[in-house]
Amino acid sequence: MHFESFFRTNRRAFLNSSTTGALGTWALAHLLQAESARAEGAPPRGARQPQHQPTADAVICLFQHGGPSQMDLFDPKPELNKRHGQKYEGDLEVHFNNQAGNVLGSPYKFQKHGESGIELSEVLPWTAGIVDDITLIRSLKTDSVDHESALRLIHSGKFQAGYPTWGSWTIYGLGSSNADLPAYVVLTDPAGLPVDGVKNWTSGWLPADYQGTTFRSGDSPVPNLSTPGDITLSARAGQLELLKRLDEEHLRRYPGNGELSARIADFETAARMQTAVPELLDLSSETAETRTLYGLDDPATAEYGTRCLIARRLIERGVRFVQLFLSGQPWDTHSKNAESLKNNCNRIDRPSAALVVDLKRRGLLDRTIVMWGGEFGRLPISQGADGRDHNRHANSIWLAGGGFRKGYVHGGTDDFGYSAVDKVMTVNDLHATLLHALGLNHQRLTYPHEGRPGSLTDVAITKADIVPELLA
Repeated sequence: MHFESFFRTNRRAFLNSSTTGALGTWALAHLLQAESARAEGAPPRGARQPQHQPTADAVICLFQHGGPSQMDLFDPKPELNKRHGQKYEGDLEVHFNNQAGNVLGSPYKFQKHGESGIELSEVLPWTAGIVDDITLIRSLKTDSVDHESALRLIHSGKFQAGYPTWGSWTIYGLGSSNADLPAYVVLTDPAGLPVDGVKNWTSGWLPADYQGTTFRSGDSPVPNLSTPGDITLSARAGQLELLKRLDEEHLRRYPGNGELSARIADFETAARMQTAVPELLDLSSETAETRTLYGLDDPATAEYGTRCLIARRLIERGVRFVQLFLSGQPWDTHSKNAESLKNNCNRIDRPSAALVVDLKRRGLLDRTIVMWGGEFGRLPISQGADGRDHNRHANSIWLAGGGFRKGYVHGGTDDFGYSAVDKVMTVNDLHATLLHALGLNHQRLTYPHEGRPGSLTDVAITKADIVPELLA
């Protein structure tokens, strides 16, 4: 049969039958060539120079789905507690209006910590130990009170689905610094995907190879990576070599197919990942002290601690962008706000702080941005008996490392923590500042889209500005 005829009639069937098991160990010649290039001192494939002098070259985003309550964790409000149980005097934007109650004070005590004297809630004892290394932003606002659109805003700067996330923009701008691992890795919760699923790490209309690659816990951390046991190495190599030829022939006929280009590149990366990933996920070389630091000996923190430790190991190996996500939206405390917050902090707080400590002592924090936060905050009144509703007007997040100012609190909210009033920041300001620290100009980092140069901040509702006060 003529090769092109075979390609037209059998490619889909071949893909369905031959790739469901694994990407496998194809393209040994490519792997040997890459090893040879590295031996000769060639830079890793895809590495790019920043647009200006950076203060960071890597990111770990500890994303907290659902909207952590700022006035119970990071933003103490004595007036809120003083007026507990009273009617709120003023206008509020309430998501679930028929459940709106009276002022709800925080049940948790706040205390100053470190030389900086930053006040934190008692349910964050481990974060209290790193306050002198963090930048705490108390004045972040967003433009949506709905989870899905607020998630899209904080990840991509846009309301609509289908736009590239800031992780993808980072990889597009800086490329990869490790040929054996994806540049953008997402460590998902074993309990399931977050709200909005893979849209949280999509490359949108950027080429598909800038999308996040999911790593999960268990025997198969990377889906479809290992060759099935009943297929010989030579048979799999032959299958995948043919698949490569079919893909390349298709790409010649349709040269603008970015997803296919990404598929071909991914096969090459997959061959190298078969060696790199098992070593990466093998924590047996970590000391007992390190394992204890991350809380791997405590059932409450072991799972999240393991992912935080893997994030550090990824950064050590040159991975550019790492994100940790939670299943569902555990910080969405519409009921039992106090109880839920305490449970979440018992799981998240220790490993998050451990990551900063570990990066710092290994000399990695100066070049790595750690970001902790969710898509919006909560209201100062109760929802029902003991919950808090969504609030887009005030949100607290923290950043550490990567040239950000240590032991610094930026901005503030009103007496009830409802709205940011001092040094107000938008999500687009945050994006512009993060890209700036990575050596990328948010106005110049563009890619053609719909006949114009699209960017992370190009259709911001308000003008995106770098916030220099956040930087050291």
